[in-house]
Amino acid sequence: MFRFIETIRVENKKCLHLTLHEQRLNHTRRTFFGDVQDIDLKSVINFPESLTQSIYKCRIVYGLNIESITFDFYVIKNIHSLKLITDDTIDYSFKFEDRSRFNQYLTYKSADEILIIKNGFVTDTSFSNIVFFDGIKWITPSTYLLNGMQRQQLLQQGAMIEEEIKPSDLKYFRFAKLINAMLDLDTSPSIDIHIIK
Repeated sequence: MFRFIETIRVENKKCLHLTLHEQRLNHTRRTFFGDVQDIDLKSVINFPESLTQSIYKCRIVYGLNIESITFDFYVIKNIHSLKLITDDTIDYSFKFEDRSRFNQYLTYKSADEILIIKNGFVTDTSFSNIVFFDGIKWITPSTYLLNGMQRQQLLQQGAMIEEEIKPSDLKYFRFAKLINAMLDLDTSPSIDIHIIK
């Protein structure tokens, strides 16, 4: 039985972009389980009394039904090195709970994070989409693994564009940022392009 995850940024005891998360969750459930009744996330997410006004990561594990909801204090991951990993068969078009393929790479890497190359093109890291700055504009790979919500929003807002990016193109960029439900373009730390090897 497939299980999936949904990660939601909680700020000041509010779930950010809850409608979009709910749409993705229910789309995933319909894709894998057929004609099922939608889940209303607002009615199933209950904040623990211990939650403060800080930023938390709400992690929902689900299949046909919600299986668990947890809250963790959020700390931005410091990235000082990014290692290019080639995998032409990896598929993460849905947010599967099974991340063993990513974890396998992370166990033997000699860097803080990995950047996956698939069929000769840059895709995503193990936990985020990536965007590059060339000095004028932000560009994200059109060859993503997961079309993340933050990615979709930034494209719709015109804050960035998408293009095919090969590893040999990285030298044309100044720096990169990682984006996901927890990290937007403003809050994500800049990553020097020279640490990607």
